[in-house]
Amino acid sequence: MYFSLIMPHPDRELAAAHARLSGPYAEHQWLWRFFPAEAGSPRDFLFHRREVAGRPRYYVVSVRAPHSVDPSWLVQTQSYAPRLAAGMRLGFELRANPVVSRRVDGKHSRHDVVMDAKRRMLAERGLSRWVEWKPDHIAADGQPDPRPPLYELVQSNCSAWLEARAEAGGFAVDPACLVADAYQQQAGKQEQLHFSTVDFRGELTVIDPDRFSATLRQGIGPAKAFGCGLLLVRPLP
Repeated sequence: MYFSLIMPHPDRELAAAHARLSGPYAEHQWLWRFFPAEAGSPRDFLFHRREVAGRPRYYVVSVRAPHSVDPSWLVQTQSYAPRLAAGMRLGFELRANPVVSRRVDGKHSRHDVVMDAKRRMLAERGLSRWVEWKPDHIAADGQPDPRPPLYELVQSNCSAWLEARAEAGGFAVDPACLVADAYQQQAGKQEQLHFSTVDFRGELTVIDPDRFSATLRQGIGPAKAFGCGLLLVRPLP
């Protein structure tokens, strides 16, 4: 396995900006250029995009080492074989697509956990539509609006989603310092490309080194082709 950083060349940022396409599907296709393969080959890399001083940086974990195909982009690569042990504590970052499966009309389908929580809350409270929360908002019955602000929905429901997957991934999340925020709904020009992203950060404890190693290689959750699922970890002091 390899861990790579792909970023614009300092002297060719304008050319790099022109080379990089916008939108989740276009970005996915653009990154494939660093991993040339025969048509139909399975994707064998995960990536996480981070903006640093307004410039994109791509952190990539891959089976094959990426190759620079454009002199306006720098590629730095090293072997990736973390030494793991049960009980090890690590800081982490994760951009994920938290979804829940619901059975509707006899069919299973995936739903964004935040939107799913909104729908359930509306149904439980007999409300017809969601009005974004304001500190001084009063409901129709004169009582304070029972709908929580969006950041609370994201923090509670997305944190629960990650914690529910931690054991299978070989780790345990410290709930005291887990943050889930930056919720965004993503869409591309392709009609079927609609998904949401949430950024997590916090601390975790390795429970099963083998399972956790697989998680680092394989990622967490869906939408991995579009920059979700890569768990970035770092040693804690």
